[in-house]
Amino acid sequence: MEQFDVIIIGAGAAGLFCAAQAGQRGRCVLLLDNGKKPGRKILMSGGGRCNFTNLYTEPAAYLSHNPHFCKSALARYTQWDFIDLVNRHGIAWHEKTLGQLFCDDSAQQIVDLLLAECDKGNVTLRLRSEVLSVARDESGYTLQLNGSTVQAEKLVIASGGLSMPGLGASPFGYKIAEQFGLSVFPTRAALVPFTLHKPLLEQLQTLSGVALETTIDAQDGTRFKEAMLFTHRGLSGPAVLQISSYWQPGEFVTIDLSPATPLEAFLTAQREAHPNLSLKNSLAKILPKRLVEVLQALKVVPDITLKQLNSKQQTELAQTLHAWRIQPNGTEGYRTAEVTLGGVDTTQLSSKTMEARAVPGLYFIGEVADVTGWLGGYNFQWAWSSAWACAQAL
Repeated sequence: MEQFDVIIIGAGAAGLFCAAQAGQRGRCVLLLDNGKKPGRKILMSGGGRCNFTNLYTEPAAYLSHNPHFCKSALARYTQWDFIDLVNRHGIAWHEKTLGQLFCDDSAQQIVDLLLAECDKGNVTLRLRSEVLSVARDESGYTLQLNGSTVQAEKLVIASGGLSMPGLGASPFGYKIAEQFGLSVFPTRAALVPFTLHKPLLEQLQTLSGVALETTIDAQDGTRFKEAMLFTHRGLSGPAVLQISSYWQPGEFVTIDLSPATPLEAFLTAQREAHPNLSLKNSLAKILPKRLVEVLQALKVVPDITLKQLNSKQQTELAQTLHAWRIQPNGTEGYRTAEVTLGGVDTTQLSSKTMEARAVPGLYFIGEVADVTGWLGGYNFQWAWSSAWACAQAL
């Protein structure tokens, strides 16, 4: 039976970084993953360029049943610390919008960085390793793998959530938590596109590919101002992915289709300047033309000229377009979700070390814990911060 100081399950962002940090602190580390290659989710993130952190990372950008839990780790290993590491590896990067940082070249650079850091820490990485069972006794943890048995004093679960099952996601981490008596909050897909009910979907399907800047509100008052994209299944784009984390089945979302232009004032000015212009063509100056045509077919926009538009109609139209209410049918689910909401109850973990209070030597880091960030690099930063905090205790 092979002996290690630490076994880490999951060679994603959190697992790779934790292994590297622990190895560089002199620990003998075994990193296991069931896939053919490490960092599979990293490679496809950010359109293949990996949105590796966010300049504006702060605890308020994270959802958790225990909102204070993430504060310690985020404060001790910050976005600036990871940016410094990226710079030391000579990786060129750029800010896109809202503090989102991407590699200039490819997400492979972040995986290569993590593997190089693991090499520096003499980490043993074993891919295509399925963990068949985990047992604990006074000497630590014994894992039965497909073909071997390994043992370590400490065990770190970095197996991620349920999002993107095509990349090997599984409920493994939640099952281990439950095996050792920890409670797990129900999970659901987050940062995920909405699907729509049949009649509305059929009416909006011709808009597939149309994008526009919006402000979107959930029923709990949460608001995001970002782009929205119509798809052949429903609604997507950054604004929708963000609000999906705050939406509950059955609820409505409210979308301002013209957040930058007050429509009452716009239409009044247009009517004075171009009274004979059709309402449709006037709105098409600030909204995508195809969207205006669909809204006209839905009888939201009357088929009249500006001079035929009375003040009551104008006010109602402006109110509707600034607060278009839609009730999603659901979401596209884990298949396309970027992250998983819910997970291991963090009140049972140390916010300083990520260790289970009641199970010495057992740690949970990254997405498997009940901490979910906004879109835009926040979840990667949670992976780095929680992994670093854990590694200091190994």
